[in-house]
Amino acid sequence: MTVTAIRTQKELADLAARAAVELEDATAEEIIGWAVETFGSRFCLTSSFADAVLVHVASRVAPGIDVVFLDTGLHFAETLQVRDQVRRTLPVTVLSVQPKITVGQQDGLYGPRLFGRDPDECCAIRKVEPLERALSRYDAWAAGLRRDEGPTRARTAVVAYEPSRGKVKVAPLARWTQADVDAYIAKHNVPVNDLIRQGYASVGCWPCTRRTQPGEDPRSGRWPLFDKTECGIHR
Repeated sequence: MTVTAIRTQKELADLAARAAVELEDATAEEIIGWAVETFGSRFCLTSSFADAVLVHVASRVAPGIDVVFLDTGLHFAETLQVRDQVRRTLPVTVLSVQPKITVGQQDGLYGPRLFGRDPDECCAIRKVEPLERALSRYDAWAAGLRRDEGPTRARTAVVAYEPSRGKVKVAPLARWTQADVDAYIAKHNVPVNDLIRQGYASVGCWPCTRRTQPGEDPRSGRWPLFDKTECGIHR
């Protein structure tokens, strides 16, 4: 299918509203297929590489698809290992996007360990701005959000319109449970960040991530010293 030139903001919003209803019970593969058919090369994935489930699903539907990774300069080595393994083994195009300034330059401008004093500002510099820059060439993007990941994600739509970005956001795994994820990983031998096996329910930058206890909100291991569970990417 030839993708037409897209689209006014109202058209994107209306498109997302219809798709949210029509695709609510669709499979992850069907949701990704709809996005690829609708947006073509102006659709991408994002991944934090806690695991490669979303990337693996998409690679089966749309080989060669772009996968945006925010290389903050503060990732665990295990996270970078998953990224590199995906690059070697899956038919996708991994795009590592870096902040405009290094961690050292940030220390010089804002003082050392900004993440320990103002994590919102650190996330804005090292995650939010790089994502905005990376998404400038796309009309739609997908993330691996799931409703069972915690209260802040419980109402995640499979397709939504983001007025602040003027883009369509897709969550193909929104209805998946952790059991669904585990079963898919086992069936397809999907790369998984070794920190997950070590008790990290959610993996971000190393200064702001800790292990979680059984039964805890999976997001509680992120920014544990602050009233914060999201970096600002998912508004």
